[in-house]
Parts: sequence; structure tokens; C-alpha cells
Amino acid sequence: MMLGVVASANAAEVLGTVSSPDHSLSVEVQLEDGGRLAYSVQRRGKPLIAPSHLGFLLTNAPQLDNGFTLARQAVSSHDDTWEQPWGERRYVRNHYQELRLELVQKALDNRRLALVFRVFDDGVGFRYEFPDQQQLPVAQISDELTEFVVAPPSTAWWQEAGEKAALEYATRKTPLAEVGTANTPLTIRTQDGTHIAFHEAALVDYASMWLRKVEGQTLRAHLTPSAFGPPVERRGAFTTPWRTMQIADDAAGLYMSDLVLNLNEPNKLGDVSWVKPSKFVGVWWEMHLERSTWGSGAKHGATTANTRRYIDFAARNGFRGVLVEGWNLGWDGNWSGSGSSFSFTQSYPDFDLPALSAYAQQKGVRLIGHHETGGNIARYEQQMDAGYQLYAKLGVDSIKSGYVTDGGAAIFPSAGGGTHFGYTDSQEGVRHYLKAVTEAARYKLAIDTHEPVKDTGLRRTYPNWISREGARGMEYNAWGNPINSVDHEVNLVFTRMLSGPMDYTPGILSLEGVKGRPINSTQAKQLASFVVIYSPVVMAADLIENYEKYPGPFKFIKDVPTDWADTRVLHGSLGEYVTIARKDRRSEDWYVGSITDGQARTLPLSLDFLDAGKRYTAEIYRDGDQADYRSSHRFDIVIEKQTVTAKTVLQLKLAPGGGQAIRFTPL
Repeated sequence: MMLGVVASANAAEVLGTVSSPDHSLSVEVQLEDGGRLAYSVQRRGKPLIAPSHLGFLLTNAPQLDNGFTLARQAVSSHDDTWEQPWGERRYVRNHYQELRLELVQKALDNRRLALVFRVFDDGVGFRYEFPDQQQLPVAQISDELTEFVVAPPSTAWWQEAGEKAALEYATRKTPLAEVGTANTPLTIRTQDGTHIAFHEAALVDYASMWLRKVEGQTLRAHLTPSAFGPPVERRGAFTTPWRTMQIADDAAGLYMSDLVLNLNEPNKLGDVSWVKPSKFVGVWWEMHLERSTWGSGAKHGATTANTRRYIDFAARNGFRGVLVEGWNLGWDGNWSGSGSSFSFTQSYPDFDLPALSAYAQQKGVRLIGHHETGGNIARYEQQMDAGYQLYAKLGVDSIKSGYVTDGGAAIFPSAGGGTHFGYTDSQEGVRHYLKAVTEAARYKLAIDTHEPVKDTGLRRTYPNWISREGARGMEYNAWGNPINSVDHEVNLVFTRMLSGPMDYTPGILSLEGVKGRPINSTQAKQLASFVVIYSPVVMAADLIENYEKYPGPFKFIKDVPTDWADTRVLHGSLGEYVTIARKDRRSEDWYVGSITDGQARTLPLSLDFLDAGKRYTAEIYRDGDQADYRSSHRFDIVIEKQTVTAKTVLQLKLAPGGGQAIRFTPL
């Protein structure tokens, strides 16, 4: 580690350097000509991020872009381990070296700004800190000048930002130089195989960061626009979200990183034993298949009789929850993007919420609450507290919320009355989502947000924010236009899932959407997705009759847990395949899920993650010899058992569009 201020070969002033605990990564911060800030990252002595500019454009003051001098520098180390109340693993190590630079713009009355870098073995996070100062009592930020100049030639996996469908575009694979404006996480693979995922952590009271390619392989931060004025306005002292780079030798290493979580503040809610990871079923897929409707009428899905049917099914098969969408007034007519008629306390006449909640609890089941806003945040905030009170009174302890609207068309309350339109990932959108979660915590309610602002690790600070959607979900396989591609799930693991849990609603054993349209999967892949695509709350989404039709595969869905003591990515390649092993937090069982794209694969599976000296029963759900997502053989599945130990090496035979799921139970 280098301390002090020195001169670099190109005559730029080096303000400081800091390396990761294992010394594989190093960050250098410089002052270039005119006092302009820049940083660079090296990995194992080779340039990874070339000198990249830092700073801000302001609308109410001169820019924070040049004229800086160093006032103070400090380097420190941190190493501790903290416990997750739920998650991919129980214990998380937080080990980094920190460089803190306090900077001054002397020509602007000594205006101050601090820059903090934390360097982990698996990546880098940095943020800006604005002190409380008379020189800038209010910061109106029109944009960040934060850059990521990728040094080696690279390929990118990304999706568009600022467009109509928000976070629900298919993953694109292009040369990095062909990226447009992208959401994060944006994942790249360099020419030498190094993987980097660009994202942010601890997004609080600030606009979401998009990334836009400006030239060559230079990405620049672009803040989600505001409906009025600059994207960000903050008063007094504040910090920005962390700008993050998870860095690994391979795709598997990216998913094993806890960097984003570690850059968030510890749990602020105290005892959260009331947050219950679990699986649920419900009145959802049948509506996407057009067998029933959200709105009232002859085909209304959310009826008392239909819900009792799902409650009985859940009780018989060990599911904790039943989700019912369309129970409340407001679904008739054009609700999407409007939400003007939604009530969050009044049921349709054919849905008896108090009686159904009581009936479910008698059966050992809980209703999963549902609050669809249609993107009308103004109307929702007027009723949110009353809706929460009602659910808390009835024993409904978790809520799936929704914000179905086009990008930029969410409806927000205006100061002084009225409403206006804006992006859900704008600063005011970010404020709303966190308000919904913190207010829910007062009533001991967990929140699963659909059409959300992207995950940035805030589940560490607010563990009742238990899951989110934030990508193309299973419902696209019902509608088509188009259905999810055969490589969709393997893309999700190393892009969207690097940000946190995703409520993907797997388990469609029928393998069919509307009018029998086939989806790009085998049955074994549907089972493996329960392990691969992580969420602590998971909907087994298919119809009751399909689970009754396929009792063999359904057994795995009933057995697989959703809360883990440990997670290992055994192998993976971006957009191609992945194998993940997870250990149940409440038993000694391990589960493995492996999925592939459209290519058949055979992958060796070493069982050295099992306890040495123990024998296990491996309950295997694999693609049959004829299985293929492109034909009727997609239903070909083999269920078998064998005895294994930690020394066993299995062969995972994955069909095109297929997968394999395994449960390991100690003998």
C-alpha cells in the first residue's frame, strides 16, 4: 500500500493509492491538469480501468469538476463478519481497505468534497461525500461526471435504460463499444477473461444511475431524469450511493461476491424474526393464461371459493402462503398506468378477505397481500397506511406490490396539490419505494416489490424488503411477444441477480403459455430454477391441476427451501450455463440446480461441498435422454436416487434448454 502524495510518470499528481487485502486490486486517485479528479484500477499489475474522470455538474453553482487540491488523506482497514437474518448464506465477511480523500476547491471559497474508495478482494466501491457547508447549502445535481474507462477490449451483457419497459428488456450481448444507455448491473468480460459487473449500492434519496457509452469503451454515469429541475437535489450533508465494480476471474466469481451487500449499512430494524422466507401458490398464472380475470365479472379469479381452493392445496402440500391478485376494487377498466380507482381496503363483493385470512390461518397458511398501484404512487401513498393496517390486523404479514406503468409515466404527488409524471427510478421514486418499505416495517410487514427500483443491497439495512422483480419474469412466457429466450435464465444469474433476490415465479410444469404455446424449457430446468434463481419468497406459479398431474417433479418443488446457510457457484458461463449448490439453513440438506441455454451439455459435478465422512441420498431430477425444449420431449424427466459421498463426482447431463435439480440428504 502506498501512502502520501507523489508524482506519476505523466506528471499528474497522485493523491493516494489503496490496494485490496490480498493485493490483487489497486486503485490510484490522481489530480490531472487543472485539478481535475480521476481514478484508475489495476488487477494483478495490469490496467483494468484506465484513468476515469470524477465529479458533478450542478445547476445552482459552478461545477464540481476541476480546481481541486488535497486537504487530507487517510487509509484504513476493516475486517468483520456479520450475520444475515435470511439470505444466500448466513455469514458474510466484510473485508476491505479504505482510502478517504478530503478535497478543496480553493478558487470557490474553499468548497469541499470528500471521495471514499473501498477496495475488496472481489471489487471496488467508491462514493462522494458532501459536507454541510455554507459554500453549497443545497446541491442541485444535473448529472455525474463519473466514468468507467475499461482498458482491455470487452464484451458486454446489458439491457436498455430509460425506455418504455423499464427493467424488463431481454439481455443484449454486444461489444462494450456498442452499448447505448444501459441499466445496471451491466456485466462485461474482458479479452483475457476477467469479469466486471458495474452497479451501485445503497441507493437512498438519490436518482438511479444509468450508464451511457460516450466513446470507445468509456461508460459515464447518467442520472435518471426528474420531472422538475435537476435529477438530484439534496440539502446539507449527504453521501451519494456507492459506485461499484464486482471483479472476478469468471462469471461464477461475480455471483459469489457480497460487495454490494457489504457497502450497505447494517440492519436498522432490529429483531426481524417476523420476516418469513417461504414458498407460496396462488391466483396468478391462471389470469396470465386468460382463464380468469383480475377485474370483476363471470371470470373473476379472486373469489372466495377459488381462494379457498388454493388455501386447501397449500395446506395439503406444505406451502406457507397463498397470493391473490385482483381481490380489491379498481381492476375494472384500464388500470395499468392509471390506478385511479384502486382501493387498498375494499374487496370485491365475491371476496371475503377477513374470512379467508382466518380460514388460511386455521389451515397453517397465510394470505400474501397484494397492492397493485398501476404506477399511481400519489393515490397509493394516500391509502398505504390504511392498507398496511388492514393487513396487519388480519394477520397478512407480507405484501407483493406492483407498479405497472410505462417508463417515465408513474404518477407522483405534486407539492401544493395535483400530480405529475416521472420515472419510478428517479429521486422521488427512490424515496417512495423506501418509504413503502420502512412504513411497512412499522406493521411488521415484508415487501416483495414488482416493477421496482433496482436492488442495491438495501435488504441488509431493511430486511423486510425481502424480494423484487426488476427483470422479465415468467409472465412473458404466458403472453409471448416474445416469450423469454432459452438463455434468459442463465443471463439473469450473472446480470440482474448480481444486485439481489429476484421473484421470478418458476415451476411451470405444464411448459405452456397462452393457447398452449410452448415455453423454452424442460421440466427439469423448471425445478432447477428454484435453486438457481434466488429469492427468499418464491411462488410455485403453475395451476393446481398441473401440479396434481405431475406429482414426481412436484415433490422437488414442495421440498426445496428458500433460505440458505451457504451458497456455492460450482460452474458458470455468461449466457450459457450455471450450476449452484445451496445448503438449507434449517437442516443438513444440500440442493443443486444446474441449467443451460439451447445447447446440450455434460458437466462434471464434484460433491466436495458435502461433509467428509458422511453418506448422502441424492434425489436426482434430470432431463431424460430424449429431452429437448424444442419438442414434446421437453416433458422427458428421470427421477432417481443414489448414495453418494463428498468424494463422488456426478455427471450433469443437460438437454437443450434443460437442467437438473438434486437434493442431498445425509443418511
